[in-house]
Amino acid sequence: MRLERLTAGMPIVWGGDRVSLVCGELAARFAAGDRLLVMQDTGDLLHLPREAHEIATSAVTLARNAFAAMARVSDGQITDFFERFAARLEDEATWAPILAANESDVTRAATRGRSTTRLAASERMRRDMIDGLRAWRDTPGGRERSIERVEHAGWTVEQVTAPLGVVGFVFEGRPNVFADAAGVLRGGNTVVFRIGADALETARALSKYALVPALLAAGLPEGAAVLVESAEHAAGWALFADSRLSLAVARGSGPAVAQLGGVARQAGTPVSLHGTGGAWLAADFSADAGRFGAAVFNSLDRKVCNTVNVCCIHRGRAADLVPIFLNALERAGERRGHGVKLYVVAGDEACLPDSWRGARAQVRRADGDHDEALVEVLAESDLGREWEWEETPEVSLKIVDNLDHAAALFNAFSPRFIACVIADDPAARERFFAGVDAAFVGDGFTRWVDGQYALNRPELGLSNWQAGRLFARAGVLSGDGVYTVRTRMTQIDPDLSR
Repeated sequence: MRLERLTAGMPIVWGGDRVSLVCGELAARFAAGDRLLVMQDTGDLLHLPREAHEIATSAVTLARNAFAAMARVSDGQITDFFERFAARLEDEATWAPILAANESDVTRAATRGRSTTRLAASERMRRDMIDGLRAWRDTPGGRERSIERVEHAGWTVEQVTAPLGVVGFVFEGRPNVFADAAGVLRGGNTVVFRIGADALETARALSKYALVPALLAAGLPEGAAVLVESAEHAAGWALFADSRLSLAVARGSGPAVAQLGGVARQAGTPVSLHGTGGAWLAADFSADAGRFGAAVFNSLDRKVCNTVNVCCIHRGRAADLVPIFLNALERAGERRGHGVKLYVVAGDEACLPDSWRGARAQVRRADGDHDEALVEVLAESDLGREWEWEETPEVSLKIVDNLDHAAALFNAFSPRFIACVIADDPAARERFFAGVDAAFVGDGFTRWVDGQYALNRPELGLSNWQAGRLFARAGVLSGDGVYTVRTRMTQIDPDLSR
């Protein structure tokens, strides 16, 4: 029996013993042929219009068929694809319509007051895409790589890597991620993309003028990389609800990514999620002042997930390190030309100079400039809030008793993502690393956390430990990390028996 309509107030059971009621708006929008996805952990009722569901399902079907065909594609052909993709992005005639589409996306987003800092396809972004694709070109093929070999009398057993399958990828309006995600083809996988509405036209142009021509020219099946051509959020839900996916990867805002992860898990698909960022930087009593100032300044060049978000300073060094922190913050603001914004935990205001307390600042946000207090007081429990700034660097400050105190705050309130420490005392540094429940730890600036920058491999995503530590893999998910393991036996003795 199919659900053909909804009525306002209709009870929908979820979680075994709880009920959500259909609202009037959902009832009015729901039509025959649509689907209702009931989230069993939250009770959310997600409406999947027929068209969005069909678009996503069709894309997965294409990718699934292409995955079967990839078994007949050589590593050399995959290498050729990455070079052709990079070369097309490098070609001015090919790049021109992509850039034109991106400029239209940026204009529309700006008109709606949306952030465009990561949407604009700058020359640097273009270069990074090209370099990333050529990094995949030069990466050895990952199929049939031996992990372990066990010799028996008359027979052997070997564990080897094999392609995983279809990867579903939902990401925010960042065109460069489109090229990063193509890295899953290196290991013989296929991918279905769904990009945010802000960057959809850019993605369409990238697919039409660069990606698909490169696939076909290299002899790869066209469905090896498919764009879900829908601006509706429901298309992302429909994609992740498809149990034919072997892995679901999501990047974007925290709540949206968490919801997508829930959809995929409910379908039985493993996930890699990165929706909450914001790095923490702690200064120990033994911290070198110059090194600390440089770490703060160099962690605030732009707003991305690995930008420093919270700074903890040892109470015994507050008198000399707080001024250095504020100076580095000011210099970071001057570099971008739009000032700074500081949040300080209640009770720690006394560490700030009078010139900061009560001062005003012009803060550049997506919808324009705002006159705001230079310093705002926040509750300790708000240390986990990630500041999504545009051009005005924003950081939270907390004075701590020691590094154990900083680690405890990190574990309690952060997304358990990045924790860096400045400490000349090796024992203190190692104690901090052991105490923080972070996927990434370091002893300098926070911006090092990036697959391409740190590991020379373009990343699909950076996973934090917000939902618990990851099973059997690191926090950096890159194309060559998407594989399964097969166990293969070779029988030498024909009379082998048990």
